Amino acid sequence: MTATTYLVTRHPGAIEWTERRGIHIDRCIPHLDPSILQPGDCVLGTLPIHLAAQVCARGARYLHLSLDIPPGIRGQELDADTLDTCNARLEEYRITHIPDDDAAQ
Repeated sequence: MTATTYLVTRHPGAIEWTERRGIHIDRCIPHLDPSILQPGDCVLGTLPIHLAAQVCARGARYLHLSLDIPPGIRGQELDADTLDTCNARLEEYRITHIPDDDAAQ
């Protein structure tokens, strides 16, 4: 089976940013259901940490769309040019969930 690359976003600026870089995306989706992932798949986006951990637990790669956003534009819809200005980049993370009984100690 061939690995699938997912871009998880609702933002047109993020879609355009990946297109400008020639990043191959098989499916662009607004929300991720981790149960669809197979080992070797790749997920790009800005997922909450608990979902990113589920991506990794399923054997998929997680590449976070990281930005250096100044406080004055937080919460605004950003276009691809603004993403460039904010030093947008994909950074791979491997996240492991620690069970509740271990986390509190």
